[in-house]
Amino acid sequence: MNRTSLTAVIIAALACATAAAEDTYSLKRCIEIGLERNYSIRIVRNEEQIAANNAIPGNAGYLPSLDLSSGFSGSRYNYNYDYADGTASTSNGVRSETGNIGLNLDWTLFDGFGIQANYAKLKELQLMGELNTRMVIEDFVADIASEYYNLIRQHIRLDNLRSAVTLSKERLRIVEERYYIGSMSRLDFQQAKVDFNADSSKLLTQFEVVHASRTRLNELMALDEVDRAIHIHDSLITPNPSLNEAELWDHTLVHNASLLASQKNMTLSELDYKRALSRNYPYLRLNAGYGYTLGWNGTGTTDLQKRLGFNYGLTLGFSLFDGMNRRREQRNARLQRQNSELRIRELELSLRTDHSNLWMAYRNNLELWALEKENLTAAQENYAIAIERYKLGELSGIELREAQNSLLEAEERRSIAEYSTKLCEISLMQLSGRILNYLYE
Repeated sequence: MNRTSLTAVIIAALACATAAAEDTYSLKRCIEIGLERNYSIRIVRNEEQIAANNAIPGNAGYLPSLDLSSGFSGSRYNYNYDYADGTASTSNGVRSETGNIGLNLDWTLFDGFGIQANYAKLKELQLMGELNTRMVIEDFVADIASEYYNLIRQHIRLDNLRSAVTLSKERLRIVEERYYIGSMSRLDFQQAKVDFNADSSKLLTQFEVVHASRTRLNELMALDEVDRAIHIHDSLITPNPSLNEAELWDHTLVHNASLLASQKNMTLSELDYKRALSRNYPYLRLNAGYGYTLGWNGTGTTDLQKRLGFNYGLTLGFSLFDGMNRRREQRNARLQRQNSELRIRELELSLRTDHSNLWMAYRNNLELWALEKENLTAAQENYAIAIERYKLGELSGIELREAQNSLLEAEERRSIAEYSTKLCEISLMQLSGRILNYLYE
């Protein structure tokens, strides 16, 4: 591909990437749109509502059940009677029919505090549903913030590669002019062309990387057109250098969503244990009914019988033996409660490890960021000197290329340090339960 056609391709790619119809998106706007449209969040919110719908007294067994029922039954028989005086008689086709309609009430008044434990568990499951929603939202905010800053980083790299192409193009122009007047060899001219093509190839590849990051961000926001051209409000990544380790850890112990969920699981295990203990108590149940019954008899002195009224009863019972299942359930519930305690301790240890590692990476990357900014300044000055010397013929093309590569590498390292520091910051904020602060910045 010659230089003219390659430049045309790059210009066309630039035009596609900077369409006039772009929308401007800040991180806050991306989060707000995603919270409204993201499918995973909508699903978990529905699940939270299901848990809230289940947390009612009737589902726990506090309330009675009331049924309306009706029925009809009949029979038809042939009767043969043998009497004590030796006589006999026969009745054929004798019909008997009964119809009824009534209300039936069943109500467990006491079951060893099992109903209370069930209701408390349903309320805890409702709170667990809210925590699950919060965890999904926090994961989403962390993902969208990471991708938002990744897109900024890829745009920065795109600008750096554009600058590299511009510098290579200028070098190629100088070499070409000198080659045609005979002051430079064809080897120098070909090498400059190879370097220009190599930088142009990297630039074209970077357009694909930017596109992939943008479509990923659009996917997280659940936009209808995932390849929509959007304009990011920020052009720089600015890590927060003022995080406090002790404050973050104290906040983690109180507000970390995973830790709160683990504590809820501990509460649920305790309620399951209370539910298992309720079987050590007797149970008391009330049943009552009110109904109307009609009966037609084909024999006897009564052709039609009508009955209207109440029926009621109390049942007091106690399970004496159930194959030792009650004892087994109570032992298992006690072990589950112990496991919940152990999981909380295990999670606290894991959180402490993650916090320590992230804090070390955060401080390290802050120092790297400061160092790479200094390196970039030196590399820019070095290249400015190199290009001037090259124009004066005091520097070879290889030496200029080394200065150019050093500049590009310094820009890339600074960008990586910025992005890595920001990722550590995002992870620390999520770990401490403060990730939603990005929504209010």
